[in-house]
Amino acid sequence: MSVTQAKGLHPRTQAVHHGTRRSQYGEMAEAIFMTQGFVYDNAEQAEARFVESGPDEFIYARYGNPTNRMFEDRMAALEGTEDAFATASGMAAVNGALFSLCAPGDHVVAARALFGSCLYVLDLLAKFGVEISYVDGTDLNQWKEAIRPGTKAVFFESVSNPGLEIVDIAGVSELAHAAGALVVVDNVFATPVFSRAVDQGADIIVYSATKHIDGGGRALGGIICGSRDYVRGTAEPYLKHTGGAISPFHSWIMLNGLTTMDLRVRAQADSAEKIAKAMKDHSKLHHVGYPGLPDHPQHELAMQQMGSGGTMITFEVQGGKDAAFAALNRLKIIAISNNLGDARSIVTHPATTTHQRLSDENKAQLGITPGLLRLSVGLEDTQDLIDDLKQALGD
Repeated sequence: MSVTQAKGLHPRTQAVHHGTRRSQYGEMAEAIFMTQGFVYDNAEQAEARFVESGPDEFIYARYGNPTNRMFEDRMAALEGTEDAFATASGMAAVNGALFSLCAPGDHVVAARALFGSCLYVLDLLAKFGVEISYVDGTDLNQWKEAIRPGTKAVFFESVSNPGLEIVDIAGVSELAHAAGALVVVDNVFATPVFSRAVDQGADIIVYSATKHIDGGGRALGGIICGSRDYVRGTAEPYLKHTGGAISPFHSWIMLNGLTTMDLRVRAQADSAEKIAKAMKDHSKLHHVGYPGLPDHPQHELAMQQMGSGGTMITFEVQGGKDAAFAALNRLKIIAISNNLGDARSIVTHPATTTHQRLSDENKAQLGITPGLLRLSVGLEDTQDLIDDLKQALGD
């Protein structure tokens, strides 16, 4: 049975309760339905279910599962969309959102500041005959020039990885919708806590649930949020037939992560702001990038769009790669890894890891210099993190 949802609940309450389905045993915690198939009462019911299945009728785990459906309903409620489909990873969500939409001859406009794997998916679309135009995501004039009648979709990260550029969701959405294009937003860095992209004009929102939604570095997962027609009519058929569905166990982990996400992310963002302020004038750094600092190029837009600088910071270490590596190797608390959104603080050297496949020219264009470090702020004591950074830089 599905728990009845009260209207007007705040997001933190929705993240704990929305979409809960309880079995006949009345369990308090969400159940994990670890089954790949489902039993029918009779042959007629099986036939009917393959024709059309209701929200609590299931056929096969690749098509849907009660635990997955709880996660999907909860995320749709948080995002303010009609529906959602959970995927095996964040990149399965990006791939599913874009490939289910596009056909040879279609035109997509994308911000050039994207995660390396997102760029790979766009390159793959181009190989299948989709025309891709790249723009500076922060420049509305470039979006206006690139979007044309017949453009199928626009795609961007609301906060870019790793440069922390902020894209004006409302501004780009207005331009896209005027041309009949759909707006697909990767909202990972903004998080569901600080961004309701659909309220600003986005049509389709994707997340790597692996990041802040899980929050503990435990499991891969992704989610696509959008209208019911798009999610069930376009994205779901592509994903269920190509195998991109999430595991019920991973959905259960994400459901548990959602219960504390609001508290975690707000604490991480508060710590990130304090760290950015403490480090911004450090003698061993060329620059500290954080949308919550007034000197960030899109600071006002970040505050308007998210109300926060978020949980991510970039540092430009003087001395290039050698100095950056030396600082990384002296860290005692902050871990070197390529994940983010974890309860543990994580630092990454994008030029040699997440964005290493880009040419030197593209790296320079995106501000991915040899000395750039990306910090995902965790839940450790803020002063301990500041002290760890300072000693790693040689103070």
